[in-house]
Order: sequence, then C-alpha cells, then structure tokens
Amino acid sequence: MASTEHQETHPQAGLSTTRRRLRTFRFPVLLVALFAVMTVIAGINQLVAPVPVLALPVGVGLAVAAVVAYRRLSGAVELRQDIPELDKADRRTRLRQGTLLGFGLFTGLMALIAVFGGWQAVSWGSFGGLLGAAGMMASVAVAEELLFRGVLFRIMEERLGTVISLVVSMLLFGATHLVNVNATPWGVLSIALTGGAMTTAAYVATRSLWLPIALHFAWNFTHVGIFGVTLSGSDAPVHGLLNVTLTGPSALTGGIFGPEASLLALVVCLVPTIVLLRRAKRAGQIRPRRRTGSS
Repeated sequence: MASTEHQETHPQAGLSTTRRRLRTFRFPVLLVALFAVMTVIAGINQLVAPVPVLALPVGVGLAVAAVVAYRRLSGAVELRQDIPELDKADRRTRLRQGTLLGFGLFTGLMALIAVFGGWQAVSWGSFGGLLGAAGMMASVAVAEELLFRGVLFRIMEERLGTVISLVVSMLLFGATHLVNVNATPWGVLSIALTGGAMTTAAYVATRSLWLPIALHFAWNFTHVGIFGVTLSGSDAPVHGLLNVTLTGPSALTGGIFGPEASLLALVVCLVPTIVLLRRAKRAGQIRPRRRTGSS
C-alpha cells in the first residue's frame, strides 16, 4: 500500500514542482506568450482588413480569444485562481468609461487641430470602413494592453514600484512603433508620453485592465474609424466614416506619423494622465520600489 500511494502522489508532486519553477520565470514566459498572441492578431488583421464584413467579427473574436488566453496563461503560470485585473464585476462600467474618455479625447484633439487651421479637406468615407476599423482596433487594443499593462507593467511594478515601471513600460510601448514605416523619433516618443502613459495611469488608478483597454480602443477607433487619419506612422490604407486630410506644421498635425505626434496630443492626454495618477495616489495605489532582500 505504501508503494502504491507513493506512485499515486509522486506525479502530483512532480507537477507542483514544475509549476513552481514555471512561476519563477513567469515574467519572460508570459511576455513571450502575449507577444506571440499580439503578433498572430496583427497578422490575421492584415489578412482580413480588405474585407470589412470579416474584419469586424474576426477582430472581436480575436479580442475575446486574447482575454481568454491571458486568463488561462496567467492562471497556469502564476498559479492564480482569480485574475483581479480582469474582474467581471466592474467590466461594463470600466469599458463604458474608457470608451467615452477615449472618444472624447481624440475628438477634442481633432477639434483643436481644426481650430488652428490644420484641416485641409473633409469627405465622406464608408460605413464598411467604420465597421472594419472597430473590429481591428478592438483586437489591437486588447492584445497591446494585456501585454504592456497586464504583463510588463504589472509584474515589473511588484519589484520596481509604480514610477519606474510606468516610465519603462511606456518607453517600450513607444519603441514598438519604431517598426512602422513612417515612424519618427518624435512620433515614437510622443506616443509613449501620450498613449503609453495615459493607459498605464488608467490601470494604476483602477487596478483593472478594462479601463485602459476601452480607452485604447476608443482612441484608435475614433482615430481611424471615424476621422480616417494616419495611425502611429503606419502606411496601411485608412478607411473610416470620414476622410480628413490634415495640413500644416508637424507640431500641429503630427506630420507623416499622424495626429498622435502633434504637440496638441500631449496637452490633450496630459490632463487625464495627471488626474488618474492623482486619484491613484489618493487611493494609495502608487507602490514603492521593493527594497533589496524583502520578500
């Protein structure tokens, strides 16, 4: 009997040891896995982009699949039963808040550019382009937020604290846009200071990924799907509800990188970023750097 019990419990003990070792390397494991997910999503989006009737359902499906993958990977690798950053209790509220905020911020940015004479021409685009952009931007926003806020920032923050992790994660977020054809040094830095900092602040203030996901989605969707302007230095054709042509100095319009490289974008995004971080500080959500030797 003793021998039989040993044979029955030994595989479980071996599995436990394997999982403990896996958790030790959770940061690189999750980082590589989520980067792979993001790459696959980008490839599929590129394939279905020319067909809006496919781009919408495929994009939404990819977004849902990415969330499921994150839950399962994080649960398995980090030995977590609950994933509080994807808590379903506040999902609808956070998604609604983030969508309204992202839409309002980018619409405000485009209004400011218009006030200062940056709009050259406006014409109607297509409703199909609007739908296709919604699907694509949903999957992109989910994948990037899961990777940069859900894995990179969250795990780094445990050891390095909020401030250092925010700076590092936002710079890495900006650096990923260097691969875009029309990327510029200022454009990359600007997107780090705007999108990277703002969505990280949204996560810090709420400790939920739903708000930064919705904020990221709405900003990009309004950018491409409604106004039809260049996104983050990409050379991909833009098909939105409107086709807005911008003209004027790069400081106003963002030049070939798009409005995110406009100085006005910094102003527009700086305000909510500061508000969110002040809220996080009042709530005690700004975490200090862990001292060497502490558990």
